Amino acid sequence: MATLTAAKANLQRLALVRLVVVIAELIALIYAIGWLHADLHAPLLFGIAGVILFAALLTFWRLTRPWPVTDVEFFAQLLLDVGSLSVMLYASGGATNPFVSYYLVPLSIAAAVLPWIYTASLALICVGLYSSLLFFYVPLPLFSPALGEHQHHADSALNPHIFGMWCNFALSAALITYVVVRMANTLREQQRELNLRREQALHNEQLLAVATLAAGTAHELGTPLGTMMVLLDDMQSTDAELNGDIAMLKQQVHSCRSTLKKLVSTAETHQQQQFAVQPADIFMRELVQRWYVVRPAANCELQCSAGDAPALRVDETLRQAIINLLDNGADADSGTLQLTLSWDQKFVALRVRDHGAGIGFEIADQLGKPFVTSKGKGLGLGLFLSHATIERCGGDIRLFNHPDGGTEAVLRLPVAPDLENSDE
Repeated sequence: MATLTAAKANLQRLALVRLVVVIAELIALIYAIGWLHADLHAPLLFGIAGVILFAALLTFWRLTRPWPVTDVEFFAQLLLDVGSLSVMLYASGGATNPFVSYYLVPLSIAAAVLPWIYTASLALICVGLYSSLLFFYVPLPLFSPALGEHQHHADSALNPHIFGMWCNFALSAALITYVVVRMANTLREQQRELNLRREQALHNEQLLAVATLAAGTAHELGTPLGTMMVLLDDMQSTDAELNGDIAMLKQQVHSCRSTLKKLVSTAETHQQQQFAVQPADIFMRELVQRWYVVRPAANCELQCSAGDAPALRVDETLRQAIINLLDNGADADSGTLQLTLSWDQKFVALRVRDHGAGIGFEIADQLGKPFVTSKGKGLGLGLFLSHATIERCGGDIRLFNHPDGGTEAVLRLPVAPDLENSDE
């Protein structure tokens, strides 16, 4: 059997309570009519009990369906219980019936499960129905022996005992609505905070695993890159075209070796909390030129807003995070990437637009997690690391399918607070 969600589990408990209550009501009716010979409207009361029983069974069937349980549906279920209880109380003594306090049960359930607006609405409904039952009901001598069979019950409806019961109910309803709702909200906030911390801990574990993998890979790549450089030095020939290809390969190997060296220097920089501060437009132009060295066949257009660009706190991890986005765009589309840089007083925004196939719906909610990729190649780590880096810098990344086709990544970074007092 599939595990129930929290909302379905709450609805299941409500159906169980309803089932227990209707069995208790049937036993009470049989006892009152059979042993106490109470003058009750048996057809009406047994009919209402049958409706409640049918509703409980229907709810159990509904729980087997895949439909999600909404707050509105749960509130409607509680209204069904309150309404059926009101009809039964009307036909069996109204507010003089000792079971009138059962109004507090659905109200307590609402306070523990539903948002406060539903609980407050249900509290007003319950108090209103209770108040109506003080005046409008079928008298039952079993609960009001002082009333004769033909005496109008309104003359003594507000005797001190009944009025005291109403005051107690109204006060209890108000306290439940306020206190229980506040307690339930506090528990929900604590659970939400625990879930966020659990997700953050898992995220940090994933980052540590990737960092360990990167360190081991960097160590292993040093030797083959050195060997490749030696072999490339020995491959010089008289063919100008071949020498050009060899020169490009040397440039690529130098870029790889430089990246590996920066791994160490970047770690040292982070340990010392050192960041460079640079105007956003200059930073992006330099980064695009650096990207061209690694991706000479790629092409992009950078458009910057008019005016002086604000400064950003940058380091090597931020550069790599943005390069990962550019790589993803270039891999998705062999055409021209469109880069748009804009800013306001608080944030710098970079939009990276490609014209590829877009993000598949089957992985749309998984992008940004490790080892999840929309490309046919790669490990699926680039976007994960980009998300982690941008979040560490106080920014965020959003990816979505552009209305005109392709994918657009929107990256936001906070503006550096002070350019002059920062380390260059």
